[in-house]
Amino acid sequence: MTGQYRHLGIFSDWVAAAQRQQPLYQNTPPGPRTRELVRETLGFCHTDESPAEVRIEREWQKDGLIGQEVSWSVGFGPRTHAYVFKPANATRTLPGIVALHDHSDFKFYGKEKIADGPEEPSPVLNEFRKTPYGGRAYVNALAREGFVVLVHDVFLWGSRRFPYETMIEMMGEKTTSRLEPQADEIEGYNAAAYFHEHWVSKYCNILGTSMAGVVAYEDRIALNYLLSRTDVDSEQIACIGLSGGGNRAALLTATHDRLKAAVIVGLMTTYEALLDHNMSHTWMLFPFNWARHGDWPDIAASRAPMPLLVQYDLQDYLFTETGMKDAHQRLQRHYASVGNQGAYTGQFYPGTHKFDLEMQSAAFAWLKQQLFNS
Repeated sequence: MTGQYRHLGIFSDWVAAAQRQQPLYQNTPPGPRTRELVRETLGFCHTDESPAEVRIEREWQKDGLIGQEVSWSVGFGPRTHAYVFKPANATRTLPGIVALHDHSDFKFYGKEKIADGPEEPSPVLNEFRKTPYGGRAYVNALAREGFVVLVHDVFLWGSRRFPYETMIEMMGEKTTSRLEPQADEIEGYNAAAYFHEHWVSKYCNILGTSMAGVVAYEDRIALNYLLSRTDVDSEQIACIGLSGGGNRAALLTATHDRLKAAVIVGLMTTYEALLDHNMSHTWMLFPFNWARHGDWPDIAASRAPMPLLVQYDLQDYLFTETGMKDAHQRLQRHYASVGNQGAYTGQFYPGTHKFDLEMQSAAFAWLKQQLFNS
C-alpha cells in the first residue's frame, strides 16, 4: 500500500499512514463470528424483519408466466412494491429466487429495470437493458426456467424513491446548482439522485447505520416475504444480481441464514485494488468501518461452504483485472479453508460491465443445479 496515487496527489502518503494506524483488509474467515460482525457493522439489524401489511395489488398471466404485483411496509417510508413470477403450468412448490436490481445511477425505476410487468416496457427501459442485460428482462426468463422469482424495489429506487422535490430541498442550492438541465423527467430525476445518495449516506451515519445496512435490511424483509409464500419451497432459496444487485447479493448472503445459493455478477474486487480506481461506486460497497475488519470478498464468503457463483467481466470499467483476480483467489482460499473449494465457482468473461445472455444462461444452469439437484 505504498506509492503515488493519482486521486490523492500530495496526500498519497495518507494510505501508508492509515495502514500504520491499524491493519486493514484482514483475512476474516467464513463462519458465524464474521457474519455477526458484518451485521453489526452494517447496522439496522435489531428489529423484526417481517413484511408488514402485505397486499396483492394485481395479478396477470403473460408469456407463459403468472405474475403478481405485491406490496408491503418495511416500517418507514412509502410501501415497497415487488413483482413475483412463476411458470403458469406450475402444480407444486418451486425453488425461490430473489432477483436484486442494479444501481447504475438510475433510481427512477427499480424492479422494472430487470423485469417486465403486465404492461409493455417503456422505450427508456428497452434502451437501458441493451448493454447490461443483452436487451431482455432476465427475471422473466429466469422464472420460465422453473422458479418463483421475486424482484422488489429497495430503498431509494422505484416505489421506494425520494420525491424529486424533497431531494432538491434536502440538498440545497449549492448542490443543486451543479445539476445541468436534462432532456426529460427520468434523466433529471436520476441526475439529482446521484448527488442525493451522498446526503442520504450522511444521514445513515448519524442514524447509526449505513446505506448498505438499510438496503440489506429491506432485502432481508423481501426474502422473508418469499419464504412465507405457499408456492415456494422454503428449503431451496437463492439470490442473484448484477452490479449494485451483486453488491446486495453479497450483503444478503452474509446477513440471512436461509439462502441455499447466491450469484454475484460484476461486483467483486479487493478493496486495495479500488485505490485510485473507480471510487465513485455506490455507498453500498463501503459499509462504514468494514475495512478495519476484512475485505469485500470476506463478506461474500462468510457463509461458505454455501454454494456461490461469481461472474467477472475482464474489461469491467468499474474494477481492475488484478482486483477481480485477487478477489477470486481470496474466495478460493476461504472455501478451501472450510474443506469445500468446489462450492465456489468463479467465471471470467470478456467484455465490459454486463450480465449478457451467455452469462445469464450459465447462471441459470448453475442455479438449477444447486436448487433442483440437491
